[in-house]
Amino acid sequence: MYQVFITLTTFTAVFGLIVIGAGEVLSRPANGSVGAAPIELHAESVTLRLSNESISGWLARGTPGLGIVLLLHGVRSDRRQMLGRARFLFQAGYSIMLIDLPAHGESGGERITFGYQEAEGVKAAMRYLTETFPDEKVAVIGVSLGAASLVLSKVSPAPSAVVLESMYLTIEEAITRRLEKRFGPLGGLFTPLFLWQLPLRLGVTADQLRPIANLSALCSPVLIVSGAEDRHPTVAETQRLFESANQPKELWIIEGAAHVNLHEYNPEEYEAKVSAFLHKYLRDESYEVK
Repeated sequence: MYQVFITLTTFTAVFGLIVIGAGEVLSRPANGSVGAAPIELHAESVTLRLSNESISGWLARGTPGLGIVLLLHGVRSDRRQMLGRARFLFQAGYSIMLIDLPAHGESGGERITFGYQEAEGVKAAMRYLTETFPDEKVAVIGVSLGAASLVLSKVSPAPSAVVLESMYLTIEEAITRRLEKRFGPLGGLFTPLFLWQLPLRLGVTADQLRPIANLSALCSPVLIVSGAEDRHPTVAETQRLFESANQPKELWIIEGAAHVNLHEYNPEEYEAKVSAFLHKYLRDESYEVK
């Protein structure tokens, strides 16, 4: 019995150290050069100033009067993740802005904060777009971290349309799902070790990383998208997001898709669905965001 106790204690201590180390790795900045914008976008480089750092991005000017789309990438990625979406939207006449969220790509930032500080980058981008293009409607497409950052930003005025892809509901659930995927059903028992690190490493609490709690404050038409095989979030969790959102809202579950780039998974279907949604709220003069 004593030997069993020692073994379990040792295992728990070692696993706890692994979890603490993982917290360091996951919050470490994902910076790097993104290179030049693709020639076909005719994009210009844009630098937005925050209080302690700058946000880097590209702006591709489309046809005046046809609307603007802000594209927000996922965690540990950068603006290049959104280039497939940018290309088809630019071809449809939209102006496009792609940014590196704080602590990603060429943007400043000391830590990845899972949407908390990244929300400041979203607000800076929206402020720039509304000031630079006061007569244009602006939509936002956010993927995973990008989606959470938008919802946590509580940006005002509200975008004219929003597409939220593969967004986590709460940081507790997001961590638990990933631990269970990695280590099996008991992995979630170590979620508190991750949550304990949040205020120490990032200066943020778990209560401040609950996008589902903020979703009801988003006064924009919203398209919520996720893969049917995604495990973070699951279909049931995505349904909860949909139920929390205000009308008008749409839910699209993509059969066969996991936690992947949903545009790359089925470009034709994605472009048709998202184009129709954006056209309805950015180009149909019968609808205005209240």
